[in-house]
Formats: sequence, structure tokens, C-alpha cells
Amino acid sequence: MKTERTFEAVAKSIDNTEAQLKKEEVSVVQSISSGTAIVSGLENVEMDELLQFEHNVQGMVQTLNRNSVGVVFLSNPDKIKAGDRVMRTGRVLDVPVSENLLGRAINPLGEVLDGKGAYAYDERRPVEVEAVPIMDRAPVDTPLQTGIKAVDAFTPIGRGQRELILGDRQTGKTAIALDAIINQKGNGTICIYCAIGQRNSAVAGVIDDLQKYGVAEQTIVVSASADDEAGMQYVAPYAATSIGEYFMERGRDVLVVYDDLTNHARAYRQMSLLLRRPPGREAFPGDIFYIHSRLLERATKLSIEQGGGSLTALPIVCTEAGNISAYIPTNIISITDGQIYLSAQMFQKGLMPAIDTGKSVSRVGGDAQLPAYKSVVGPLKLFYAQFEELESFTKFGTQLDKETQQRIARGQAVRQVLQQRRFSLLSAAEQIAVFAATNAGLFDGMDAAQIAEAQNTVLKIFHAQFGKLEKAVLDRRKLTDAELSQMTKAFKDVLNSGE
Repeated sequence: MKTERTFEAVAKSIDNTEAQLKKEEVSVVQSISSGTAIVSGLENVEMDELLQFEHNVQGMVQTLNRNSVGVVFLSNPDKIKAGDRVMRTGRVLDVPVSENLLGRAINPLGEVLDGKGAYAYDERRPVEVEAVPIMDRAPVDTPLQTGIKAVDAFTPIGRGQRELILGDRQTGKTAIALDAIINQKGNGTICIYCAIGQRNSAVAGVIDDLQKYGVAEQTIVVSASADDEAGMQYVAPYAATSIGEYFMERGRDVLVVYDDLTNHARAYRQMSLLLRRPPGREAFPGDIFYIHSRLLERATKLSIEQGGGSLTALPIVCTEAGNISAYIPTNIISITDGQIYLSAQMFQKGLMPAIDTGKSVSRVGGDAQLPAYKSVVGPLKLFYAQFEELESFTKFGTQLDKETQQRIARGQAVRQVLQQRRFSLLSAAEQIAVFAATNAGLFDGMDAAQIAEAQNTVLKIFHAQFGKLEKAVLDRRKLTDAELSQMTKAFKDVLNSGE
């Protein structure tokens, strides 16, 4: 009797059980080499799909062959060997996004690097998405002030623009991008600093500066260091852009710095050569232009109907011996909306920021520049270009007439005015006050120390007597000739009095 009841219970349990089959596609590692692997089988695998290896190692599919797939590792593969099992995950690489990322440092997989513990996130976004359609975009018409006179006046940047920063090593490229981030303090702009192939000590220095100048809480650091796998360096800028798009789609303004895309291109070249893709010019694969164009095309300003947010990109590229016609620099110059070129010769002379205004250009930023700049910068740019031509003649010891000597003295004053120490950022109105004084010839004939002191005096007078003009500048009002004359007269009276 007891046995019958047991069989009845077992039969009832079987009847009430709904069996569910879980389908998994598993294969093995065929070969492994320097951060890449060839995996046999996996017939249904997709491009960019994540694969799970043993020892909790992840990889991403990069090539699809008839009987195998090429994989790049995203984490250290030292423990992986030929014959190890590989499993499909059925999903592409994504990154967690939320407001909780502000003030944090993460890697491209969303794993924390700052030791502050885990964070809650709203969703996971694919790192590779299509760019916003043209019809959902708006014109670039709002400035992104960097606080740097030579940039805001001569090569202005608009929200939603892609402005390249390029120059030789150690010429101040990161310094300009970092100043641009610091100048966004308190204005609601979300900043993302993406470090690609940088030393950990250099990234730590950037984080220290962000904390020191009070912008760390509105900044996200995404880092794939030089010690990380090439695959991790490759996906870093795409992950940073996906995070930025999360905020942009919510109507926020975002600034993303990619430091730098030269390392990104080298990481992609390394991956491609190891996966036996055909090499092209300088051994880069044929789609090297495409990987950067599809990244930078995601920078835009959304239309009002789409929320009005923006994503501004500041990619950085390293040149060799000032050669801007090299393969990667020319590729990215053709993709972006302008470039800020840093001259090694100017840097060696102590002229910082070492921005070569002749080779720097902003193709759309002029439409976004505050109208008040046009009152003072137009004549200044033309005059400075003429001065650089005249200066070359003085090297031959040519005797110069009085008018030419005055032009050279004015040009030298302009050059000194454009110099600016790191982290000494000026508002738009302060820059316009300094340029107005420069146009009036108030700094002519002064040496560097005297001009620096005179600039400080000009700024004090401006704040004391013309502070109301600051709002007018931000309200996009063009200053009248009477206002400029009144301002420069006040500057001249004080400077001449020696007070």
C-alpha cells in the first residue's frame, strides 16, 4: 500500500513538471596568440558577439570564417590554452549606464577602477549603435567655451561639433582638452574623459586635476590603459560614446574627449594583423577610416523634437615631427569639423598653449561663436596673420619703416596675449575685454611680464566698472562701438596713470 502511494506521488510529480530545454552552443579554442584566438565551429555566431571562455575570460568576435571565428580578448587570457571550451552568450558587447556613473572611473566593460564599490545602473547600452539620422539633428549654434583665448576666439567650438586636437608628443594636447573639461564646471555639461592606451599614472594625474578643480562629480573617466588587451583599447571610445548618448538623449549637453585615437588605431592594427586581415597602407587594415568615421559621426546636436541634447567630440591625435599629412591624421582631419594644431616649435619657445593659428581651423564653430567676439576678433585675426608674414622679413635684418615697426610691436603683443597658463581660464566677457584692449594698442611695446600684469589690471577694471556687459555677452548681444570705446578708454586711463 505504501509502495503504491509512492508511485502515485512520483507519477503526479512527473505530470506536473514542465521540462525546459536550454540550448547552448559550445566549441573549443583552436589556437591563441597575443590577445587573439581562433575558435573552431560556432556556426551561428554573429559579428561583435561576446564569447565566454573558461576562467571567466570574455572575448569578442571580430572575423567570421567558413569553419572558425577570430576573437579578440577583453580580459587577460594568460590562463586560456588551445582545447579550452568556449560558449556563446547571444549578446553583443554593452556597457551599463546611469546617473550613478558621474564621478566614477570605469573600464569599457563598466567595471569600476576607482575602488569605490559597485554602482546601480538603469540599463545596458550596446557600444556599437548607428549614428543619429540627419533629420533628427539640429545646426551647431551654441558655443562650448573652453576658457582658452586662442581657442574660443580663433577656433571656436560649438556644442555637437567634432574638433580634432593634434600635435607631436608632449606639446599640450591633453592639457587643452582638460582645460575644456574644467571650464564646464557648474554649467550642467556632462564630461567624459576616455583614455586609450595611456599610462595608469597619467590617468591618475588627470583624475587628480579633475578633483582639484571641482569637476570630478560631473565627469566620467573611461580608461583602457596600455596594460590592457588591444581589444579593450579598441572598444573604449565606443563605450564612452554610448554612455554620452545616454545623457544626450535625455536633453543633456555632453563633452567627450578621446585621448587618443592614434593609440586606438594602433590597437586595431595589432588586432587585425593577428587575425590575418589583409594589411594596407602603413600595415593598417582597409577599414581603418571607417572605424573612426562611425565613431565620430555619433557626435551631434539633437533637434528640439528629440530633446535638444548634444554630444561634442574632442578627439586627440599624435603626429610625428609635425607631419599632419600622415595616414591617421589626414583620415581624422577629413572626418572632423576642424582641428587645433599644436606646434612643437612654439612649445619649445615657451609659447603656451602652442596653438598654430595658421594651421588651426573650425569649420562650423564660427556659427556658434558669441556675437560679441566678432566685434574684436575679426580685425585681430587678420592683423595677426599679416604680422606673422612681416616677422619673417625681420630675420634678414631689413630696415623697416615706422608703420611696419608698429605692426610688428602690435603683433608681438597679440602673441603674448594669446599665451595662457594651464587652469587659468577666462570667461567669454573677460576674453573680449582683453582683446578690446589689445586692439586699442594698450599692450604695444610691453614685454611678457608687463603684458601679464596689464591684463590683470584690465580684468579688475572690467569687473569693477563693466560687469553688466558680462550678461550682455552671454545673451548673445553684439557690443556697440560706443561700449567698446568706453571700455578701452577706462583701461587706457588706468594703465597710463600707472595705478
